[in-house]
Amino acid sequence: MANLAPQLGGAAVAPLANSTPASTSNDAPTAASNDQLAATSPSTALPYLARSYAFADYATANNWIGGSFRPGSLGRQLPVDNPRYGKVMGQVTLSDSRDVQAAVDAAKMALPAWKNTPIKERAQVMYRLKALLERDMDELCWLLAAENGKTYAEAKGDIDKGIECIEFAASLPNLAIGGQADVSRGVNCETTFEPLGIVGGVVPFNFPIMVPLWMIPNALVGGNCFILKPSEVVPFGAMRLAFYLKEAGLPDGVFQTINGQQPAVEALVDHPDIKAIGFVGSTRVAHLLYARGSALGKRMLCLGGAKNHVLVVPDADVELSASNIVASSFGCAGQRCMASSLMVAVGPTGRIIDAMVATARKIKLGEDMGAVISTVAKARILRYIDEAEAAGAKVLVDGRGATVAGCPDGNWVGPTILDFVRADMPAACDEIFGPVLSIVRTQTLDQAIAVENANVYGNGAAIFTTSGAVARYAVDRLEAGMVGVNIGVPVPREPFSFGGFGDSKFGHGDLTGIDGYRFWTRAKKVTTKWALQADQNWMN
Repeated sequence: MANLAPQLGGAAVAPLANSTPASTSNDAPTAASNDQLAATSPSTALPYLARSYAFADYATANNWIGGSFRPGSLGRQLPVDNPRYGKVMGQVTLSDSRDVQAAVDAAKMALPAWKNTPIKERAQVMYRLKALLERDMDELCWLLAAENGKTYAEAKGDIDKGIECIEFAASLPNLAIGGQADVSRGVNCETTFEPLGIVGGVVPFNFPIMVPLWMIPNALVGGNCFILKPSEVVPFGAMRLAFYLKEAGLPDGVFQTINGQQPAVEALVDHPDIKAIGFVGSTRVAHLLYARGSALGKRMLCLGGAKNHVLVVPDADVELSASNIVASSFGCAGQRCMASSLMVAVGPTGRIIDAMVATARKIKLGEDMGAVISTVAKARILRYIDEAEAAGAKVLVDGRGATVAGCPDGNWVGPTILDFVRADMPAACDEIFGPVLSIVRTQTLDQAIAVENANVYGNGAAIFTTSGAVARYAVDRLEAGMVGVNIGVPVPREPFSFGGFGDSKFGHGDLTGIDGYRFWTRAKKVTTKWALQADQNWMN
């Protein structure tokens, strides 16, 4: 298999001489050891007590197996950076197939009782999980801000959307019932949905709470045991989810986490007792894992990258378009698979572009927009800007050289708008995954639609217009799984599901909504007859 480490955020790994965080001032509480974590009450167990953007040290992120934290079998750790400060805030343990086997063994012990627990009782765990996330919302937001670099408001959005997925899963006892009908005289058919067994998920860095909750609630309410492989660059949110699920009453072994890089991912996909894998990440890794798992007979659903196009026509509302497109492009520093990273301007749209430029220049870096995840990501983003400018693009808003007071070493890239980008430039074709909006100019709506449909991705697209006829014309022709009209981030709200077309998704169905529940379960059809009928035929 090709080396996945670069796509998974890998880095050179060396043993750390001292895994205990250094002592800190009163403004940055010292992290407790994992032995202390396991021995204390859930509400105070994890040292994520910062209430500001101030730098703080964190405990080592260990695996959660069988209801307790434990280090990985490799005996090695990887530094975890705070993107705002550009320095190490903690460590994450590294795992391999031995740790996956330990998690599978614990899941095997827990599975019989869990899958035989009535679905209404399984759903009750979700109600309690929702309450715990809401109880500790403030400190969770600061935790995500620290490990991911996003703003407090963006972190709250991350958690709120995750809670929405929990709410949907809690409703599954009412929504996910099978059907039954008398199909002939004396003959009844019914459909029930059974758990697959032990399943797993591999998630990216950009939404440490939301994306895991795309998978976990539906899988657990469906009666499965779930093993999560969080991103190694943001492992602390997953630790908190594990602890909350235990506090919510989930039996030990039903949910577990395995931290690490390529060996951990491959071990999850290859293990014969893991029946299905959900993945969210880059297209390259999504394709590789989908092929690898499918060849082993597993159920795989792998979401990849995106290059979301937003089409703007001259009749679009100036203020609505400018505010929505700027928010879509630069929210979460552009590090989301639904960011509008390419605008296709149709005809005379200069006043809208001018308004976008003015809006983008008002964004306060460090307050309205956070840092990008790593120095590697920053360098990659800056390279795309430099190359586009060298190829003839005009830089309308320049985020290069951006700084934030008090955080000189942070991974800062300011909002950037590139105009007169050609459709064949890398800035127009590649997923940059940063705060860069490229503008391609066309003369007609059909040309704009052709630009969108020519890209290999098909996650999201949008059109801004005040004409219903124009909107419908575009919606019917845009080849994307999620399309917006006057909405910059057309992410469906629950119960509608999330998923794209093309190289943005490998597998059938979507990960959220009722599609997600169907992915983690299998349909059993039962046909019964209890009495002989006088008028028998081939149907009875």
